[in-house]
Amino acid sequence: MPQVPPDGLCLSAFVVLSSTERPSFVLLGKIDPAAPWDHLGSLDPTRVEAWKDRWMLPASHLLLLESPQDAAGRILRELVGLSSVPLEGPKVISEVYTPERHPTARQHWDLEFIFQGKVPERSVRRNQAWQELEFVDTRSLENEDLARAHGDILGHAGF
Repeated sequence: MPQVPPDGLCLSAFVVLSSTERPSFVLLGKIDPAAPWDHLGSLDPTRVEAWKDRWMLPASHLLLLESPQDAAGRILRELVGLSSVPLEGPKVISEVYTPERHPTARQHWDLEFIFQGKVPERSVRRNQAWQELEFVDTRSLENEDLARAHGDILGHAGF
């Protein structure tokens, strides 16, 4: 009988949008703690507070019975303000690890669906979800500049 791992399972979609003008620049945001991140990105208040000053990709856990493709479309609409962008993917990554924030959880399992696209920088406007939303040169980033494991996601996406 199938089981959920005792230390948790996350199904997450990530949308990696690079700039058509500057290919090494990727759309990243710093979350606005006042926004409804429990719905927008499935983040509880503790995580919102911990990551509010770090760059984050537009991403979310999948909602109950939501496909990865539908999640990518929702992320584009709710977090980026775009109704449609041609996306490649998903590239699917599976990881089992001990979460940094929960060292007693030895086998947390992540299934990550990574979608990629290219957009003109002028097509993206900041919305209520973010304190900042801009294209950032990935070559200038350190892991500590990024929330969660978003540096790993950028690496899987080729940045």
